[in-house]
Amino acid sequence: MRLSKINLLIALVFSGAAFAQNTTPEQTLFTNVHVFDGVNEQRVENANVLVEGNLIKAVSTSQIDAPNAIVIDGEGRTLTPGFIETHAHLMLMGPSIPAMEANATWEDFGIHGTRMAEMYLMQGFTTVRDAGGANGGLRRAIDSGQILGPRYYPSGAFLGTRGGHADFASFTSPPGASTNFSRLNMAQEVDSVADVQKFGRNNFRMGATQLKYMQSGGVVSAFDPWQLLAGSPEEIEAAVQVASEYGSYVMAHSYRKEAIMNALNAGVKSIEHGFSFDCEIAALMNEKGAYITTNLTAFDPGLLEIPAVASVPSSLAKAKSASETFAGYIDNMKECPVKRGFQTDCVGSVEACNIQIAYEKKLNNDFFGPFVSMTTLTSTGGEIVALSGDFMNPYPAGKLGVIEEGAYADILLIDGNPLEDFSVVGTGDKWFGADPRPESPETIRLIMKDGVIYKNTLE
Repeated sequence: MRLSKINLLIALVFSGAAFAQNTTPEQTLFTNVHVFDGVNEQRVENANVLVEGNLIKAVSTSQIDAPNAIVIDGEGRTLTPGFIETHAHLMLMGPSIPAMEANATWEDFGIHGTRMAEMYLMQGFTTVRDAGGANGGLRRAIDSGQILGPRYYPSGAFLGTRGGHADFASFTSPPGASTNFSRLNMAQEVDSVADVQKFGRNNFRMGATQLKYMQSGGVVSAFDPWQLLAGSPEEIEAAVQVASEYGSYVMAHSYRKEAIMNALNAGVKSIEHGFSFDCEIAALMNEKGAYITTNLTAFDPGLLEIPAVASVPSSLAKAKSASETFAGYIDNMKECPVKRGFQTDCVGSVEACNIQIAYEKKLNNDFFGPFVSMTTLTSTGGEIVALSGDFMNPYPAGKLGVIEEGAYADILLIDGNPLEDFSVVGTGDKWFGADPRPESPETIRLIMKDGVIYKNTLE
């Protein structure tokens, strides 16, 4: 069963006291499991995995001698790395940008972020990269045990130009005016190299692990055509330069092909959405060692029926135009695959995002099959968050997204074999109009993060 918040805090206090008296870390031994290591298509059959403290100490098909370990018999289930979400917005509760700008307080954002963090963890995500709108406070609360949640990589404020995809100000707001989002450092207007440098450095000061630059427009946003090429080459290079000062990197919201190519040539390491992806982009990504994350719900046939799109003529026109332009993405990704991270990009209620996460999982399998989908959810995500570098990465002691010696003990035990039946990872067959989903998928029987078990329904 899942630990309550109070029990978790008590456990952390007592485990800390025990550790002070006994320098030997606690051990947990998983036996009789089939291991998907996050990298290889074949599971390691009939294996044992030893966790010591918060790291994996051994993975073996032979018996592991650990007489003092807590033993968990996997009974032939699949042991996988914890899932990694590489593009979320835990603070943005919706129902729209104007509503959040006009009516939301820091309490509203904080409460929503707290609930989203717990929801993600109980859906099997032990790591989340936040793609804009959150500073370092949520991570501090999670890592200190005050709230439940995944490992957390925030980006601080969205950085974007006036009239671009980070411009959340009201219609008559003058350039540079203070907004609800700017006061809370959730979005900042940057219209010069100096602005990019000032607010980029401030993001790192506020706890960001990487920077998010809004280079293209969007569909449901107010002022920006999706085809927008926002920011001069010098401004994008300034964002990369600031991130490099901190040993980190830039993720860029990029739709149009020219935007993607410009971002890659400027040194951006993570392309967000990237709907115009083609084989020329793939070649440049491979040359630059870059990654892409794409919300596959953008290719859902019912996209044009979403209320936020269908009810606004300008958004509907943008969505139709975008859908036609982006139609080649799936085929191009199959022909010229690159390293792609899992992305949901949900803005809305916790319940709605829970549904969207499950549907996003399903679409990954529908389009790319179970093995690619599992690596997208695990090892590739681990590589992406590690781009934050040696001193901005808040979790530098081990790898994420893999099951191997020395990696962090972020582990799931799952009924069945997700490489044959992907539904066992907690997929959903429907997006809009779907019934509310359970707090945690029944098939995910155990969730461990950092060596601590947060869910166990094996007994």
